[in-house]
Amino acid sequence: MAKTEKSFPRNFTGCLTCVQVLNIMVLLGFMLNYALRVNLTIAIVEMIYDQKDNLTAVANITNGTHHVTEHPGHVEQTRFFWDTKQKNLVLGCFFWGYVMTELPGGRLAEIIGARRVFGYSTLLASILTLLTPASASAGFGWIVAVRVVLGVLLGATWPAILPMASKWIPPMDRSKFMSNMMASSLGAAITMPICGFLIAHFGWESAFYFTGIIGVLWSVAWFAVVYDSPAQHPRITESERNYLMKALPQDNNKKGPMPVPWKSLLSSSPVWAIIITHGASVFGYFTVVNQLPTYVESILHFNIKHNGLLSSLPYLGKYLCALVSSVLADYLRRSGKLSTTTARKLFTGFAVGIPGLLMIAQASLGDDRVWSIAMFTSALTINGAVTAGYLGNGLDIAPNFSGTIFGLANTLSSFGGWASTFMVGELTTNNNTIEQWRIVFYILSGTYIVGALCFVLFGSGELQPWNSPKKINETEEKKEEEPLNEEKV
Repeated sequence: MAKTEKSFPRNFTGCLTCVQVLNIMVLLGFMLNYALRVNLTIAIVEMIYDQKDNLTAVANITNGTHHVTEHPGHVEQTRFFWDTKQKNLVLGCFFWGYVMTELPGGRLAEIIGARRVFGYSTLLASILTLLTPASASAGFGWIVAVRVVLGVLLGATWPAILPMASKWIPPMDRSKFMSNMMASSLGAAITMPICGFLIAHFGWESAFYFTGIIGVLWSVAWFAVVYDSPAQHPRITESERNYLMKALPQDNNKKGPMPVPWKSLLSSSPVWAIIITHGASVFGYFTVVNQLPTYVESILHFNIKHNGLLSSLPYLGKYLCALVSSVLADYLRRSGKLSTTTARKLFTGFAVGIPGLLMIAQASLGDDRVWSIAMFTSALTINGAVTAGYLGNGLDIAPNFSGTIFGLANTLSSFGGWASTFMVGELTTNNNTIEQWRIVFYILSGTYIVGALCFVLFGSGELQPWNSPKKINETEEKKEEEPLNEEKV
């Protein structure tokens, strides 16, 4: 029988509650998180010199990198002679750094709090974004280094949010809260057309200046209004604090954070179901995030303005689906119509399995403009339902170590992000045709379907006993002491 639970009260004082403010800031934070990534995927189309362009160019060689100053219309900007492998290296090197801080970021958030981990990482990433145009002009190696460090910083942000959710969001409202993470797709949907407009009128450098300034402003606001727990928030009302402390019994143990039960965690089937499914889903997602602008330009032949608009459609759909599916999942769980396990498996199978089937259709119809955009949009839209599926599942099975679990999952999935750029580069470098892209789509299809089956078979929504290792140890100690006491008597 599925458990039922009252929903979180909408309002206590007529003003925004601290939980509502947290939701808004997390939503904006993940929008910004992807804006700091995808600015390059849209800008790189104009950063690289196209030999087919009939533009007047003056080539200069600096540190082995060719720079071209052009005059397309009224915009004067610098372009670079980067070949396809260099282009994919710039796009993929982000994941070199990203993979390094996923697990440390999640664990660090469990120890010192998500407020500092998420806030400082985003602030420094925003400053680095402002320096990106200068690094590109300094040389190819410099922009690669900047993107690697950017990955290091942003890699710590995603797993940091789950430990915060465990202290602020009641269990039956967590799917809806996790949909804020999919605001990253909304950020991409908004960033791409805006950056396309800015690039067309002010040059590709403006995309980095715009997103960097927004990031600095958000970081200031984050530290002003967000705190790690209701007990630490200086402006929370007593009624809201009492409700949250009752709904979410919080460990105020002064001895320090719980040690991670690595043996139990790494031998847990539900944990590996999350890790494998997340890796499969993100592999497909990153392939589209990094390569869709290039595919739209080189295969479907849209210009930069149309490129930015059409590339944004799948991300907008993904966020809307994430929001709707999360509200539905929380309703079904709260009302007792579905158990948490059933809900997680149902929504994961839908969100990861259906895109796998759509990629088969994309392989057949990918050279048709209308069908191709429709398939991409549908696949990424449906994939947004992962927020009601596996994405927040770590909070169900082990809230005390949700950051560590998500860090593990994102670490392995980050290798998939790098592998996707390498795969596309190797398949299309010397033969950028629809036939080669069909191979990409078939690989995506198989990956999606395997990930969906893995979670449906091995996933769970039940709280795992190793979530509270201290209690387990205390119970074992009592059992060991009882025979000794009896012998004395």
